[in-house]
Amino acid sequence: MRRHRSMFHRSIFRADPNGDPDINTTPLIDVMLVMLVMFIITIPPPTHSVDITLPAVDAGRAEVRNENRITIDTADVIRWNGEAIDLAQLGELVKTASTRPDAATLMFEPEARARYLRVDEAIGAIRRNGGSTIAFRGIQRYAAAI
Repeated sequence: MRRHRSMFHRSIFRADPNGDPDINTTPLIDVMLVMLVMFIITIPPPTHSVDITLPAVDAGRAEVRNENRITIDTADVIRWNGEAIDLAQLGELVKTASTRPDAATLMFEPEARARYLRVDEAIGAIRRNGGSTIAFRGIQRYAAAI
């Protein structure tokens, strides 16, 4: 007497009872993608911030003009109109330049090989201290690199 196999057994092994089962992985991938989307949605956005208090520095050394040139070279030296300064002094000079009746223009010119971190720190110091008029002079030199 021959034993009949169930429809389930036939669907897994198809017609060949000795064959390897073909498992449909599409539903598994669908579940994985749905779970990935759910994890992305439920992860809270980063809400922490690092507050940096810049020390008060006398900004009387450097001159604040109507158009001030801020440069950063490859040695991470920030210069205000050619004079070397640090981030705290940059903040004070920007604050002085922005509180004038007619806000002074800040011409920002980092060198092409300057570290991005130092450029980012300088832009952050400028924005935190009220620098609203920033011009990126000489950006045409980098048009081929973009």
